[in-house]
Amino acid sequence: MNIETKQQQLETTMRLAPVIPVVIIEDAKHAVPMARALVAGGIPAIEVTLRTPAALDAIRAIAAEVEGAVIGVGTVLSAKDLHAAEQAGARFAVSPGISPNLLEAADDSALPLLPGVATASEAMSLLERGYRNLKFFPAVPAGGAKLLGAWASPLPQIRFCPTGGISLTTAPDFLCLPNVLCVGGSWLTPSDKLKNGGWAEIEQLAREAALLKGVIGR
Repeated sequence: MNIETKQQQLETTMRLAPVIPVVIIEDAKHAVPMARALVAGGIPAIEVTLRTPAALDAIRAIAAEVEGAVIGVGTVLSAKDLHAAEQAGARFAVSPGISPNLLEAADDSALPLLPGVATASEAMSLLERGYRNLKFFPAVPAGGAKLLGAWASPLPQIRFCPTGGISLTTAPDFLCLPNVLCVGGSWLTPSDKLKNGGWAEIEQLAREAALLKGVIGR
């Protein structure tokens, strides 16, 4: 599969909802009810990060059991991570940054990769390789909506998913920008709600996030 086809798939995923939840799963048994709550609330694209031993099992469970979920994997750092995610049933992958080895692995993988950038130079380097959908990370510490908005004119070909330090309150600052398709956020799946089975509360958080579609600038 060529880079353009993978970029088209990734853009479709990014346009599904204004927020892609960034989820840290400590217990794989929480994965399916959590994902069902997010989908019911209008948030189908879900990023489960590879930060815990339970992550791949959680991805497998969601891919197999949750209708309507578009499951992705986050914190992809290596070719091994990318391969494991693909085998688990992930439909997209997200990395905090870029490396030559990871980009080579992505070229050989059918899994669309959303690589992270924090500078215009990184974004330009990826654009040269055919990447026009990027993660801006860490969004708030790296310069926030003002910096990202400043890139819209000189880098009009690129669309971003800013992630890192964003909340329901600040998400509109990013979503109104012409070069933003969605944002990534961890606020939809708080650790206490996951631990205590607060699926109704997670569904409500998803519904609130889904309403942000009205402020999207593109």
